Amino acid sequence: MQLKSCLRDDCIAEFINGLQQLGLSCCNSQADQFWHYLELLIQWNEAYNLTAAKAPYEILKVHIFDSLSILSHLEGDRFIDVGTGAGLPGIPLAIMSPKSDFTLLDSNGKKTRFLFHVRTKLRLDNVKEINTRVEHYRPEKPFDMVITRAYSKLPAMLASCAHLATKRTVFVAMKGKVPHTEMQSIPDGYDILSLKKLSVPGLERDRHIIKIKAKDILGKTL
Repeated sequence: MQLKSCLRDDCIAEFINGLQQLGLSCCNSQADQFWHYLELLIQWNEAYNLTAAKAPYEILKVHIFDSLSILSHLEGDRFIDVGTGAGLPGIPLAIMSPKSDFTLLDSNGKKTRFLFHVRTKLRLDNVKEINTRVEHYRPEKPFDMVITRAYSKLPAMLASCAHLATKRTVFVAMKGKVPHTEMQSIPDGYDILSLKKLSVPGLERDRHIIKIKAKDILGKTL
């Protein structure tokens, strides 16, 4: 594993330990992609304020481990990360799923320029960045999963992203504490498939994943 000299040994150990706690492993090239992404995020963060987390280990646990905590929940081959910001969770998921396609959408031009730089430097051929509001984006075909993290409330998320989906698309919302009020307010045409607590190495705060799917015309969840 080729590791960058500017990263402290204890941070490297935490990365390896975190992957193990998540039940994950990666090859040398994937490890190098993670370190390169971490370095670029720290570098660009100074000018573009991409994330409030600044230190390498803080970024690892708050963003990278948090993103990877939903890897086992992915279903399908085409994913869109709406409101991706600095590429979270899309970039970590794309690194670990090179055979799947990830569209990273954000309306902030500075952030999508960063994503273009990341995609180019990391040679992530399975990633495409889109600079627009989600309401204006019209994909060539719908996605298997629509993923959001630190995005809007559930009813607003479903309303703004409905055109990205078919009846079989699963909407995935990453949340902190369980948003009971939001869950009770989702539109009648949708059902909550599951609510699960996420375990994120080193992160001492509540994290949850909510899966939502549209009902068919008979009112059953597809």
